[in-house]
Order: sequence, then structure tokens, then C-alpha cells
Amino acid sequence: MRALWPLCLALGAAAAAAGGGGRPSAERSAVWGPGLRAAAALPARYFYVQAVDAQGLRFTSSPGENAFQVKITAPEEQFTRVGVQVLDRKDGSFLVRYRMYASYKSLRIEVKTGDKHVAKSPYILKGPIYHENCDCPQEESSAWLEEMNCPQTIPQILRDLANFPVVDPDKIAKEIPQRFGQRQSLCHYTIKDNEVYIKTYGEHVGFRIFMDAILLSLTRKVKMPDVEFFVNLGDWPLEKRKPPQNLHPIFSWCGSSESKDIVMPTYDLTDSVLETMGRVSLDMMSVQANTGPTWEDKNTTAFWRGRDSRRERLELVKLSRKYPEIIDAAFTNFFFFKHDESLYGPIVKHISFFDFFKYKYQINIDGTVAAYRLPYLLAGNSVVLKQDSIYYEHFYNELQPWKHYIPFKSDLSDLLEKLQWAKDHDEEAKNIAKSGQEFARNNLMGDHIFCYYFKLFQEYASLQVSEPKIRDGMEKVQQPDDDLFPCTCHRKKVQ
Repeated sequence: MRALWPLCLALGAAAAAAGGGGRPSAERSAVWGPGLRAAAALPARYFYVQAVDAQGLRFTSSPGENAFQVKITAPEEQFTRVGVQVLDRKDGSFLVRYRMYASYKSLRIEVKTGDKHVAKSPYILKGPIYHENCDCPQEESSAWLEEMNCPQTIPQILRDLANFPVVDPDKIAKEIPQRFGQRQSLCHYTIKDNEVYIKTYGEHVGFRIFMDAILLSLTRKVKMPDVEFFVNLGDWPLEKRKPPQNLHPIFSWCGSSESKDIVMPTYDLTDSVLETMGRVSLDMMSVQANTGPTWEDKNTTAFWRGRDSRRERLELVKLSRKYPEIIDAAFTNFFFFKHDESLYGPIVKHISFFDFFKYKYQINIDGTVAAYRLPYLLAGNSVVLKQDSIYYEHFYNELQPWKHYIPFKSDLSDLLEKLQWAKDHDEEAKNIAKSGQEFARNNLMGDHIFCYYFKLFQEYASLQVSEPKIRDGMEKVQQPDDDLFPCTCHRKKVQ
């Protein structure tokens, strides 16, 4: 989608390799990112700082976690209710994230090294600048897309929607519940006049909380198109028919080569974006500051932890028992298969995901469907070995084997061979790890997730041939009312 590094940082690869020297230069270091734009509202806003020395050489290792100090204040207010974290990415760059708990007329962002302002600091954001719970949608979707720097097109959305040249809300409102409503867990949503309505089908509908949350967050930020759609709350994609059969548009968190579901970012990634600096500890920002030792200092055993949700995982653990010096794979709990301690034990305790990155080689193997940890594994600085799979998340089709990850066969028959290749080609493996990390940084951050959802609903809405309706049995999904610091919206109410 978008390149992370601004043009001002194209500073000569050979010189940059030296890693910078001494202290960062306040004048030459760079600051950029969406968190410096008042209108780019996210649950947790963020921007970057790149350390550059006095000779103009970019640091490629950490100048020290306290090299930069960031202070955010609301000049016109007595108190500034903003949480700030400066995350050292250990490669000479820092990710600064902040979460606002109230809205402000303006913000002053100071970035300093020592007592000197860095780059163009202080940055003055002229508002109003709205916090996450502020219900003040931008009326013009084109303006919001520009403010968020969203791409004009997203290839996966176009691929998914190509199966549905037209969508008839009246027709699917009858046919999808008849076909899936008894056996599956579904949510039937209508967004009308920027309000969200829902009717659920099936017993297990607890995962609606993730979909409710992203829809409410979007409608607080931008006027959504009137749209009516069904969300599959289960793991497996549902639409297995093939043209010319009558295909039904079903939104799912996971796709497969054997189905025609319309893919969204996973509930896990969605929740981590919404709750960053809140109740989650693992998200696409925190992982960037917890990538373990340098490449050269990592443990050279391949690593995996998880539960027994697929037979290939059993085979992986058996491989580990046979070749413990090559693979460290173990189950943290047993649920799906009969537990045979002699074959698959012992069960081990959970460890922090950040501790995965003590290991140079990360094995990504399917669970019930795609393993939803892949975004976080890519964001580390270990190389990912990914199982060939029929399942995919919303971004998999943009990944390239041997560029962003090392592929291995679905039956694991060549896994040991691929691990040996990685050990014999350490520099190439290191570059693959770096490319995967750059992909995650450039495509899987919070703003990318919001852009994906909005573009998906916008494109889907344009296919509708009749008006979306608030159907019998639908209830309104209410915006949260527990905000301690309600905002005053400067825009006229969305119609």
C-alpha cells in the first residue's frame, strides 16, 4: 500500500549501514506519521521518529531507549488527558503512540533529544482533535479517505466482490437466514443513516462484540454508506457453492480457496486495533518494541507454541520430539485430539508472545483455519516459515513466498529441509525477515485496518440494487455511553 519511509530518509544505503554514530542530531532526525494530522482519528494515534546523526547517517540500531522525549499537551486546557508511549524499535527508529481520553481544540506535540527540539517540533495540531469515543463523523467520505491516506483500491476487496456483480438486500435478507440461520452463527446488519442495526442467528453469537465495536467506531468517525450485509461469526468460511450456482455474499474473518466468502480483517487484529493502549497488550505497535535480541543473537532453534487444533500440529510436535535441537514445538493445552503424553507431551505453560522472538525461526501453522498470529509474527525480526494452506486472512494474497516468508508444504514433509536452507543461507533468511517486517509495518497498522473496512463496505454498498432496510427483529446497536469526557461535535449532525 504505502511506503513507510519518507523521501527525506533516502540517505545512502552504504552510509546507513554504518548505523549512525554518537548522538542523534536534533536537526537531521526525522518525524512523520498519521498521528501528526489532527483529522486522522484512530483509537491510538501514532507517528515515527528516525534517529539520524550529525553527518546525515541514519541509525540502524538503537541510540538508547531514552534518546527521544515526547510531550503532548493541550495548550488551552488545564489538564491534558493523553497517554503517551515511546516505543524503541531497536533499528534506529521509534514508534510514538498516544491515546486521547478527551477531545481538544488543539494539541502541541514536542519531540526532543536532550534539550533540543527534533526536526520541526513542536508540532501544533489545530483541531478540534477528537478522541476515540467522540461521535462526530466526517460527512464526506472522500474527505475522510483523504485524511486517513487510504488507498484508492484494495486488490483483495476487488477479488472478493468480483463474485457478486449485484447484491439484492431484499433477496439475501430472506435466503441467507433460510440457508445458514439454523446451523451457523450469523449477524444480519443494516447501517442506515449512520446508525447500526442487528439481528443474530444461531446460539454462539458472542463474537458479535468485535463486529459491533468496529462498526460503531467507524460511524463515529465517518458517515457510512447505507448497507445491509451478513457476518459469519464462526471460524470456517461458509459459501462453498461455485458459479453458476446462486452465491450468497457472506462476510468472514477468514477466506479459503474452496469458498467465496468476503474477507475482513480478523476479529483478533480488529480488537487489537480498537483496544491498543487499553485492555490488550499484544497489538501491531507493542510487538514492534518487543522483537527480542538482534538477529545474530537469537536462538537458532525453530519455535512454535499453541493448542492441538489441527492434525499437522500434532505432527509438528512429534517432529520436535524427534529433532529437539532443530525444533522447539509444544502444546499449551489439549482440546481437539486425545491427549497422548508419550507422543505429544508434556504440555507446557504459556509464555509471552514477545518471548517468541528470542528464536530466529518462527513456524506458522494453521489452527482450525488460518493462524491469526501471522501479523504479529511478521512484525517481529525473526523469519517466518509459513505452511501452505487453503486458508487466508485479508492480506495473505499480497504476501510473496521467499520475499516475506519461507513456505513449506502443508503436510510438513519439507519443513526440516526449509529450516536447513534458512540456516545455510543466513543472510537471505535475515532479509526475508526484514521484508516481512516492513510489510507488516506498512500494511497492518490501525489506519490500514480502518481503511480496509470502510473501503469494503463502500464497494459492497455500490453493488446493492435495492435499498437496505431495518428488518423485522433488528435492534439498534447503541454507542457506548460510559465516556467520562463527552465531546462537542463541531460538524452538523450527519443526515
